[in-house]
Amino acid sequence: MEETIGEPPTSAVLLDHCHFSQVIFNSVEKFYVPGGDVTCYYTLTQHFIPRRKDWIGIFRVGWKTTREYYTFMWVTLPTDLNSEAAKQQEVQFKAYYLPKDDEYYQFCYVDQDGVVRGASIPFQFRPENEEDILVVTTQGEVEEIEQHNKELRKENKELKDSCVSLQKQNSDLQAELQKKQEELETLKSISKKLEETMKEQKDSWKTELLQLKEQSQKMSSENERMGVRVDQLQAQLSTQEKEMEKLVQRVQEKTEQVEQLKKENGQLFLNLTEQRAHQKTLEQTVEEMKQQRTTAAKKQQELTDQNFDLSKKLSENKIIYSTLQKEKERMEKENDRENSRLLSYMGLDHDSLPYQVPTSNPGGARRSPGLVYGNPYSGIQESSAPSLLSIKKCPTCKSDFGDDIFNHTLEQDVQSPSLNCPICDKYFPAKEKQIFEDHVFCHTL
Repeated sequence: MEETIGEPPTSAVLLDHCHFSQVIFNSVEKFYVPGGDVTCYYTLTQHFIPRRKDWIGIFRVGWKTTREYYTFMWVTLPTDLNSEAAKQQEVQFKAYYLPKDDEYYQFCYVDQDGVVRGASIPFQFRPENEEDILVVTTQGEVEEIEQHNKELRKENKELKDSCVSLQKQNSDLQAELQKKQEELETLKSISKKLEETMKEQKDSWKTELLQLKEQSQKMSSENERMGVRVDQLQAQLSTQEKEMEKLVQRVQEKTEQVEQLKKENGQLFLNLTEQRAHQKTLEQTVEEMKQQRTTAAKKQQELTDQNFDLSKKLSENKIIYSTLQKEKERMEKENDRENSRLLSYMGLDHDSLPYQVPTSNPGGARRSPGLVYGNPYSGIQESSAPSLLSIKKCPTCKSDFGDDIFNHTLEQDVQSPSLNCPICDKYFPAKEKQIFEDHVFCHTL
């Protein structure tokens, strides 16, 4: 199948998203001799269906996307996919379009969506007698190359966003170079035909031969200029690869910064959770304090009410106490009047009592302090008036009584004295004096 001028469908899909096992390449040599056509044999698997825009390209080992092909050929669609012969296919690459260096290359089958469906083992373009020693590529070396490819694919995955524009620019330059090569090939073909015609008609075509030689020289100079252009593109590609390495380093640094920010975000989230829990605890504490404050306010109001009641009772008790005090003074005055009346009844003067108390001598005779031989009426007074010593006092109310008049009352008062509460008129025995005082004190609370 002939190669067309149009560009094949490519994509920036990374290697990890490709399926290399759907197309298998057979009979791939370890190296091909430059200057000859190369035939690529491949087999379609059972579940793979080829399409019209599928193509096979030659890629330098280490490629990252399908846009980095060196040259390509369109595949031939089989007439019957179910037959065994339709699964075995081949495509031929012209020698003019093949690489001229000794780098490692490989065949890759790419569908019309730009996805790789199969890849061959690496090979080289070099002469057979280039070295005396035959270099044999072992399976270990192939695995090492595949491992290297895997690492490169992993590195390319991290740089897919940064490399798209550079790869597109490289692809455009490759397409431009390929167009120039096609033009050069066309001119060489024309030159070759002219030379054959010149040999047949040497005499008649001498002048035209000179013109063709001049044209050939021009094309050679153009080819040299294209070679210089290729070298410039290679240098530019090397610069772009260095920039890609720098971008890889920057992406790694950004990734580390993102991980650090994620850790800091997680720590801040934990701190926020703890602060929320602490805030919730504080809110519960504030709510409890509000309840306690409400309870304390109610209790304070109750105590205020009780204090008001007690103050009211204290005022009432003070009024009662004042009344009782007045009653006591009145009773004392009545008691004094009664005592004066009793003393008058007994023929004694209340004011002269301290000066009429008789003194007794060792013999028991009583004398008047103003008489040498005694009072001649002392016998009459002793027989007609009671002695001051015979006047006794009540142990409860301290009232004075005479033996011959209130003897029975005094004995009854002494034998069974009682205490009367001035507020509620409750009586207590004299032996319960402490209980009586506690009872009166309770009325003042």
